[in-house]
Amino acid sequence: MKLKNKSIIVTGSTMGIGAAVARRVHEEGAMVLVHGLEEEAGKKLVAELGDRAVLHIDDLADPEAPARLVAAALEAFGKIDALVNNAGIVQFSNIKTTDAALFDKIIAVNVRAPFLLIKAALPHLTTTGGSVVNIGSVNAYCGEPNLVPYSVSKGALMTLSRNLGDTLHRENGVRVNHINPGWVLSEGENQRKISQGMPENWAFELPKESAPSGRILKPEEIAEAVLYFLSDACGPVSGAVIELEQFPMIGRNPPKS
Repeated sequence: MKLKNKSIIVTGSTMGIGAAVARRVHEEGAMVLVHGLEEEAGKKLVAELGDRAVLHIDDLADPEAPARLVAAALEAFGKIDALVNNAGIVQFSNIKTTDAALFDKIIAVNVRAPFLLIKAALPHLTTTGGSVVNIGSVNAYCGEPNLVPYSVSKGALMTLSRNLGDTLHRENGVRVNHINPGWVLSEGENQRKISQGMPENWAFELPKESAPSGRILKPEEIAEAVLYFLSDACGPVSGAVIELEQFPMIGRNPPKS
């Protein structure tokens, strides 16, 4: 097992990518703090995992929440070996529809919370020689017109990962790496597209321009990349940013009609 007896916090893990990460690291022997806002989904996941999994419901918009997550992991497992910052708000809004309150909330959950979680967990990660994986988005590089604050938040998170991936590795022996997933078929994404008027089977009728393989990514495929960064297979790698998409995000040649 690649993560035997490792204590790992996975935020936003009651569903979607986070749930896939929680399942995968648990399979590799880790003890997992499952976190989110969906209590029933969280209880179901923890029951599925069984031993070595606990649930903590908390809203990361509260600046005191990160300290509570760290305390809960320490109470349950006695140490912290890794932190996966996956939780985030995906809100469709453009420059006209984004007010200060919405902008601040997205930044608070998507950027401030990961920063405060790393800060709160750092003494314990330093003791264990641990690591952090931040889950961003390919929208960090520009983003869609109706994802302005979300895209800004993911750009900031990527910069945080680069910055701390250097500083914390040198000063604390803690690795920090970053994954920018592309289009992923999570429960949340499926519900969003259906609410926007797309058919129930939209994910299987995508144009080649959007999905050359005929499908979009699965949460489990993102989880495999997270496992690599958390395991010893990653070696000393820190400050890395990788895009997980099925075509180049930068310099792609537009498909010809």
